Formats: sequence, structure tokens, C-alpha cells
Amino acid sequence: MAVTIYGLCAVTFMMTMYALERRGRFYIVAFAAGCLLSSAYGFLAGAWPFGLAEIVWSYIAWRRFRLTG
Repeated sequence: MAVTIYGLCAVTFMMTMYALERRGRFYIVAFAAGCLLSSAYGFLAGAWPFGLAEIVWSYIAWRRFRLTG
């Protein structure tokens, strides 16, 4: 149950930061962090393809953050 609650919070945070990305660079880096949190959830839940996909999204967001400087 704790993993499910963690996952709900992580994915909610990630999606909220994604929705707010156009407001500034802070939200892009927060989205990248949210992707890492969601990735951890994926691995904890045994859904390793989801965990890997979120790591890729985190890298993409981090790169976008660096390029918008």
C-alpha cells in the first residue's frame, strides 16, 4: 500500500510539473526530478519498463532545461 501511495504522489507531482513547464525553467527541472521519482516507483512496483521509460524522460527534460538557459 505504501508503494502505491508513493507512486500516486510521484506521478501526480511529475504531471503537475509537466503542466507548468511553460511558466519557467524551474518547472522543467522539477519535471525531470518527478520523472526520477516516478522511475523509482516503477522499479519498486516491479514495472521495470515504466521505470526505464521514466529515466529516459528525465534525461530529455534535463537536456531541455540545460538548453533553455
